[in-house]
Amino acid sequence: MTLSDRLEAAAGLVTPGFRLADVGTDHGFVPIWLIRNGIIPSAIAMDVNRGPLERAAEHIREAGLEQFIETRLSDGLAALKSDEADSVLIAGMGGALTVRILKENPAAALNIRELILQPQSEISKVRYHLAESGWVIDREDMVFEDGKYYPMMHCIPGEMHLSEQQAEYGPVLLEERHPVLLRYLKFRECVLESNVQSLRKAASDKAEERRKEILGQLDTIREIRCRYFDEET
Repeated sequence: MTLSDRLEAAAGLVTPGFRLADVGTDHGFVPIWLIRNGIIPSAIAMDVNRGPLERAAEHIREAGLEQFIETRLSDGLAALKSDEADSVLIAGMGGALTVRILKENPAAALNIRELILQPQSEISKVRYHLAESGWVIDREDMVFEDGKYYPMMHCIPGEMHLSEQQAEYGPVLLEERHPVLLRYLKFRECVLESNVQSLRKAASDKAEERRKEILGQLDTIREIRCRYFDEET
């Protein structure tokens, strides 16, 4: 089985030997891949919808891994019991949903030792929530696949303080000067510059307010490129 680049990168953040709870497992490919490669001893593949869960169960049976991977109908972490997993993976969901899942069933109360998160939107909200709820982002990765950028993070219990730039673009991605982050910054800069040009044609107070907001975002991106990537913009 071959995982997509984004899922393989997320799977690569799981600590070897940890028991996994894969929230929103969809096809169950990540736990199957981790078990097959001898990285984890067991997993619980969880999904809120029966259809994806049945597909995951079928794939698990085809792989002959029923004794290692259990499927479980669950809204987020609601059906996970304390001490059943060491690692929680939440990938492919929006940031707001990721935060809701973590708020409704705090991972610390379930004795989870690490979180691997790959939110698809509102990523700064996820990072702020982690800081507010006693988690530290100690590793990050970012991949570009099928025209989209996918940042992801590995989190452990601890204390973390984030600047606005760190919350938006990732404290470790910035510190490590991640090449895909630089590619993303250049992409965002082009998009924002195009938006500014379009707004110049609109004569309204709202358009001018939005233009100034975008100019501020451009200044931030250029500052980051100079500070972390030693680039002239």
